[in-house]
Amino acid sequence: MTDIGDRIKRRRLKLGLTQEELAARTELSKGFISQVERNLTSPSIATLMDILEALGMDISDFFAKNEDEKVVFTPDDMFVKDDEEIGSSICWLVPNAQKNALEPILVTISPGGSTCPDDPHEGEEFGYVLSGSVTLVLGLRRFRLKKGDSFCFNPTEEHYLINNMQREARVIWVATPPSF
Repeated sequence: MTDIGDRIKRRRLKLGLTQEELAARTELSKGFISQVERNLTSPSIATLMDILEALGMDISDFFAKNEDEKVVFTPDDMFVKDDEEIGSSICWLVPNAQKNALEPILVTISPGGSTCPDDPHEGEEFGYVLSGSVTLVLGLRRFRLKKGDSFCFNPTEEHYLINNMQREARVIWVATPPSF
């Protein structure tokens, strides 16, 4: 059974709204919003639709079951793409991350290898060197990173990683929005 009041309250809090603000957006009283959230009263369908609109949801989103949403991923869930030509592989740590705001990958770069150059795009990128060392190429600039170093930038220029060392390098790389 769906707990309508609790779902409304959780969504309101997630949006950072007070009961007064939600009431003002829906032309309802704060007391009524409070009673709905505590399941002391049930809104009519029309009133529920007004509340959901103020919360930026439609009725199908509101009643969708998201308890089945996968939260933990094991190696069996992950997808690896090897690119022997450039000497690197990408492991998508979260499958179907394109539906998310960010996309985490594990990049493994062989000695002398690199990642594919990525064109400028919207968003941000973050990386953390787990092992080895790499050079981050960002347009005409080059940054040397070793184990334990991290990077963060707005991808307004072509960018990629190079491994000029004699041992494999591994980097956790997160892009938002997903672009890998």
